[in-house]
Amino acid sequence: MLGRVISSRRRCRPILALPLLTVAFAAVSCSSSEDVAVPSPRGEAARHCRALHEELPRTVDGLKRRTAEPVSDFTAVWGDPAVQLRCGVPKPDVLRHGSEHYNPNPEAAEVNGVRWLFEKQDDGYRFTTVLRKVYVEVTVPGKYAPEVNVLPDLAGAVKKTVPAGI
Repeated sequence: MLGRVISSRRRCRPILALPLLTVAFAAVSCSSSEDVAVPSPRGEAARHCRALHEELPRTVDGLKRRTAEPVSDFTAVWGDPAVQLRCGVPKPDVLRHGSEHYNPNPEAAEVNGVRWLFEKQDDGYRFTTVLRKVYVEVTVPGKYAPEVNVLPDLAGAVKKTVPAGI
């Protein structure tokens, strides 16, 4: 009888391990990270982006900052779904003369001393700084309409770390 009890205990261990693994995988899949495509600025642009990263606020429009994956000095995220910031992105096609999307009069506005290009997306807006040494892109999901409300919280850090100019 003792042999049967021991062997039945051995059989229970793998069965108990399965729910524990399920819980562990669920915890990993619900982590607070957000996948963001990392730009690759170089030289002076990379230095400006690193400085911006240090100055970014902990909250934008009431949304708490989270961890972007992969971790980079060129990206940041807030909220869920995420407001995404990418520093050192290429010049937007709408501003690139000769591009099929070129627009000589794109929608843009100044917010707290920083000029932003507005581009409607399927879900929300993409805002990109213009007239700065480095392009900084902020994508805001439609859930946070009016999407422009995040820009006042970001403008101070951009103005302080990314010099005006083209």
